[in-house]
Amino acid sequence: MGVRILQLATYGVEIVECGGALAKNVQAGGYSEAAVLLSRPQSWPEVTKAAEILGVKVSFLKFDYGNVNADFESKKKLIHLIRESKPGIIIAQDPLEGYSDLDPDRRQAMLLYLEAIALAGRRFALDECELEPHPIATIYYMTHHPNCVVDVSDVWDLKERAMDECKSQMEFSAMMLSRRVDEDLLRKLISGDQGSSPMSPVELGRELHREMDKAVHLVHGIRGHGSRCVLGEPYRREGPFTLQELMV
Repeated sequence: MGVRILQLATYGVEIVECGGALAKNVQAGGYSEAAVLLSRPQSWPEVTKAAEILGVKVSFLKFDYGNVNADFESKKKLIHLIRESKPGIIIAQDPLEGYSDLDPDRRQAMLLYLEAIALAGRRFALDECELEPHPIATIYYMTHHPNCVVDVSDVWDLKERAMDECKSQMEFSAMMLSRRVDEDLLRKLISGDQGSSPMSPVELGRELHREMDKAVHLVHGIRGHGSRCVLGEPYRREGPFTLQELMV
């Protein structure tokens, strides 16, 4: 049975990275939405189309690059979003990894998210937000050190189709990776004849993401000892799992 999920996405591509869980929730009768903190207006149509493929409603919070802070006005904006949405689950980036992430604003964004989640459940700024408190939802972090995975084998094609739409991100990824690694080496990661074919930055970025994304999901899926899934979307749940009995 589906639930109401709110993803706090910093740049937008995280919607696709968590797209398996979001899409499966919709297919189960739930509601998945994502609010993007930082995304340039020219990328909005791409992010929106990717979200539509996954069945996710998306909104853009229109924060400024290099100016994300956990100040009063910023917290109020997210508190209003959380109280209005009333999610049972919130997905955000793992704060333990966010502080060493060299994408700008991620460190401040994580502090803002967690402060807003905490305050949304308390009697804070009731006059300004005009909505009743919503208790802290179950939080899952997108992470490289999971304590649970979602089997996304059955929605992998949806994730791939959604990633196809993120052309600005693909071009940016190709540019950044080419600064760090010789392009000939990057092309060796690409399967089949495509690695030797002429490619635009968007095409190169997409093929690199195809290989990297599959590798991540395989590592957290069939590659893991005792894994019961092929492609695992990794998460770290905040706090202990509450069980009525031990799971098989």
